[in-house]
Amino acid sequence: MTGIQEHPLRFAVANELHARPFPQAEAPCRAAFLALKPARNAARRDRDADLDHLKALLDRYAAPHPEEGATHYFGKIGKYHLKWESHTEFVTYTIFGDGLSETPFEARTFAVFPEDWLEAAPGVRVTSALIRVEVQEGDDGIREKLADWFVPESLAVSRVLDDAAVIGADFRIDPAGHMRFAVFSRPRTGARRVGRVIQRLCEIETYKAMAMIGFFRSKELSGKLTRLDERLSALTGELSGEGPGDTESTLRQLLQVSGELEDLSTAASFRFGATGAYETIVNQRLQVLRETRFNGRQTFAEFMMRRFDPAMRTVASTRGRLEAMSARALRSSDLLRTRVDVQLSRENKVLLESMDRRADLQLRLQKTVEGLSVVAISYYAVNLVLNLTGPLGLQLGLDKPLQAAVVTPPVLLAVWFLVSRIRKKME
Repeated sequence: MTGIQEHPLRFAVANELHARPFPQAEAPCRAAFLALKPARNAARRDRDADLDHLKALLDRYAAPHPEEGATHYFGKIGKYHLKWESHTEFVTYTIFGDGLSETPFEARTFAVFPEDWLEAAPGVRVTSALIRVEVQEGDDGIREKLADWFVPESLAVSRVLDDAAVIGADFRIDPAGHMRFAVFSRPRTGARRVGRVIQRLCEIETYKAMAMIGFFRSKELSGKLTRLDERLSALTGELSGEGPGDTESTLRQLLQVSGELEDLSTAASFRFGATGAYETIVNQRLQVLRETRFNGRQTFAEFMMRRFDPAMRTVASTRGRLEAMSARALRSSDLLRTRVDVQLSRENKVLLESMDRRADLQLRLQKTVEGLSVVAISYYAVNLVLNLTGPLGLQLGLDKPLQAAVVTPPVLLAVWFLVSRIRKKME
């Protein structure tokens, strides 16, 4: 088709779905797995450092380098094959080797990673595993081998992918520091399917370990939440009138608790979200294995249900507790702010009433002063008028008291009128 414009991400989207193909592993074979992450702030780590660390390993075996900015790699290093993947918080290395060693789960395959290279890793080990893949036609001998290789109390065994293989593990760290997984592949099972089983086991182990980090973080957070809950309950008791306390001081302490809860929520939000995602991936990987029971032993899913699921429920409970406490502190703060507003309104009302009374008294005093002012001004005005009109009154035969009686009313009226006009202009 010509003339049509392509979306700039069309090919990138299509290629991303095929970017990380499953490895192929022809049984019998063995594999060694390693997952690394920075101890802190892994999501914001320097990914170039991870890539440089991979290149340093490839240089040991004169292997070609991946492209700049690559997030996955598959190639040959010496007589082994290496699969490398970069994830949000960690990177994984998987070594595939042909054949089996005489001693089961010996760490010779893991020796492909040089000691000095491991010491220079830009992170710490999250998990590592040794995987042994044997060809087994029937079930004879599997139980005895599993009993020799694993701890019976925690052993999980199951048939997977319609009896294409039998897998077993006890999820314990062996003396060499690795997890152990056994795969008994049927002769009819192809290299691609064996590779998928190995990949699924590595993913289950890695995401389980990453999710359990969230569990221990939630346990640390639980102690802090308990202390904050006690403070919040005490402050809520003061708010409900169950205890004495200053309103402003209570509000200040509530805001402090709310701030601490918000800090905890911000710090834990990524870990809670990541833990939920890792739990989902573990359960999905278990589902795609299509497990069925082997000789009455617990399956991988049943092991996770007894050990892993309760830990994840604890994480979910801690997350819900943090959210509930944050909402509770916010509601208490809002309620206390309302109480403060009501109290301020009541005080303002009393103040306004007091101001009204004072204004009324001032008005009455002003009117009294104005009346006295009229009298005083009139007194001096009458005297002034009498001084001016006295001689004329005597000629007319009017004595001084009579003149005062005639002059006083109009003078009072004039002064009152003048004072009234002045007051109106001032208003």
